Amino acid sequence: MIDFVAMTEADYQAYLEQAVADYAAEHVRGGRWSAEEAEQRSRQEYRDLLPEGAATPNNVLYVLADAATHARVGMLWYALQERAGKQVAFIYDIAIDPEFRRRGYASQALRGLEQLVLARGVHEIRLHVFGHNHEARALYEALGYQPTNIVMAKTLKEPEE
Repeated sequence: MIDFVAMTEADYQAYLEQAVADYAAEHVRGGRWSAEEAEQRSRQEYRDLLPEGAATPNNVLYVLADAATHARVGMLWYALQERAGKQVAFIYDIAIDPEFRRRGYASQALRGLEQLVLARGVHEIRLHVFGHNHEARALYEALGYQPTNIVMAKTLKEPEE
């Protein structure tokens, strides 16, 4: 089982540095940002989304811990938002620390989140996943998440003469 532990400001600062770098790299890999602009844009998005850090209203940040050992295994961040006239929980980030991956912690965290948001009267969870993240997409689909919007791209090359 997994425990959801409220993220402290110290936890948040440690999370933020890695998250900014990871988010920037994902956008570069996905072709949305150049390497030169990625870190600055990533940092700005985090400032915009979490202007008060872990205390930003309507945002919930957790350290995920193994219930038996109390070892930190990852983190989860979601926000309560209104979309299409109803309240939803939007997962901005879920990450399992590398040494704890492939042990079921992500599935446990997502199932546990379902119970947490249901208790708040929220009946829908949404998230974004980068198209190249096939492992995450497979996990989400296995847990019943359905695509709601797909953006596709094709890189064109000049014809050879």
